[in-house]
Amino acid sequence: MGSKILINVDLKETRVAITEEYGLAEIYIERQKERTIAGNIYKGRVVKILPGMDAAFVDIGVGRAGFLYVSEVSPLEMAEEFADLVEDESQIPKRVPKGIPIEDILQEGQEIIVQVAKEPLGTKGARLTSHITLPGRYLILMPTMSHIGVSHKITDPDERKRLKEIVSKLRPYPFGFIVRTVSEGKSEEDLKSDMEYLISLWDNIKEKAEKVSAPHLLYADLDLPTRALRDFFNQNTEEVIIDDKETYHRCLEFAKSYVPKAADRIVLYKEPVPLFTRYGLEEEINKALEKKVWLKSGGYIVIEETEALTAIDVNTGKFVGKNNLEETIFQTNLEAAREIAHQIRLRNIGGIIIIDFIDMALEEHREEVLRVLKESLKKDRYPSNIQGFTELGLVIMTRKRVKESLLKTLCNTCPYCHGKGYVKPAPTICHEIYREMRRLKATNLGKNLIYVEAHPSVAQYMIEEENDALEALEKELGVKIRVQEVPSFHQEHYKVRILQC
Repeated sequence: MGSKILINVDLKETRVAITEEYGLAEIYIERQKERTIAGNIYKGRVVKILPGMDAAFVDIGVGRAGFLYVSEVSPLEMAEEFADLVEDESQIPKRVPKGIPIEDILQEGQEIIVQVAKEPLGTKGARLTSHITLPGRYLILMPTMSHIGVSHKITDPDERKRLKEIVSKLRPYPFGFIVRTVSEGKSEEDLKSDMEYLISLWDNIKEKAEKVSAPHLLYADLDLPTRALRDFFNQNTEEVIIDDKETYHRCLEFAKSYVPKAADRIVLYKEPVPLFTRYGLEEEINKALEKKVWLKSGGYIVIEETEALTAIDVNTGKFVGKNNLEETIFQTNLEAAREIAHQIRLRNIGGIIIIDFIDMALEEHREEVLRVLKESLKKDRYPSNIQGFTELGLVIMTRKRVKESLLKTLCNTCPYCHGKGYVKPAPTICHEIYREMRRLKATNLGKNLIYVEAHPSVAQYMIEEENDALEALEKELGVKIRVQEVPSFHQEHYKVRILQC
């Protein structure tokens, strides 16, 4: 069974879902006011040099300044520095030589062409690079590099060699190219056409950059539906189903020009039941926001996203196995490894990921779990690096982070608990109030009335469950205590005042 690309266009939100044999595999969301800027190319202005971090802030006109590390500065920006050393541009090195401080390369006020490598995440500005990449259907152009690479997902050595030879023969030096996975089996003419289009596009970008002042947008990537056709459609895609007539016609025209094989597989969805509801995707998206994921065997995994990393814990749950404990643990971990790879891809979890599989006694079991995890991650379009089991039995891996995870895209921090995931219960708040009473009385000896305002659940607990404690406190402090409910208060919020009556 192949995959499907489902495109749902709402009033101001577009969603693209990729489904595979087991259900929802990937989900992408683009809102009109929050359109992605990853991949966009800008003429920016350096606004601040940070020598201590070997980096610079660059204004690209999107609010917060972007962040550019010295390692991401193209030596082409240093052409004047190298003018006396090289005869032509092709001799400029691929990377800024190590040890050259950023203040010797860039100056405040300098205008520079940059591309957004990573979306702004949280309070951080966009991560920038001046090593530009322009994606086409079959190739990715790297105008500041001379490297030729082939997608690691093309595994046939003969095919890799054939594609690399074609690109090497066709490309105008010193342009670099990456051969995309969908190029497998394509003809020289297909690659040549894509290459000519990308080079023409880069020429237009450079021409535009010469005419405008920074900050200015030079190139914006395609919108989500057409980007999905370019990047996600492959030989295994059975259908592209679109529920909006205007988007359907736009995608159809794009496909005829750039993805001909997709043209006859694009379908306009006309049923009254919403597209994502028809395919059961709304429920799957909501499940992908939950911490606990149940496995078919009865075991489960818990996914906890934090600012610094994501922790994933594996548990046997209701699964008791058939043979012995070690076999039960092994089977649970195998199933969990497949599901973890699926969830990482579905939730778009990036950065550092720590997996706590159930402890296994046998080395061959650990090796097999790692193999299954690596194999299951091969479908993921973003690269990952698995370090293996540590001495503590944890698996540490990293995955490229380009944009926010699904959880951070669709959810905000809870305004009640402020992201803690818990609140103090009434008994805890009561004892905090008792301590505050003692503190106020110690510094206000002549006053004899304590007035308490608290959330109804706390006030009721004090009056109904802690009445004897209040009476004892009145005698101890020599005061009268009055408790008032305030429905608008947060459960953890209270006010204690001491008065003279």
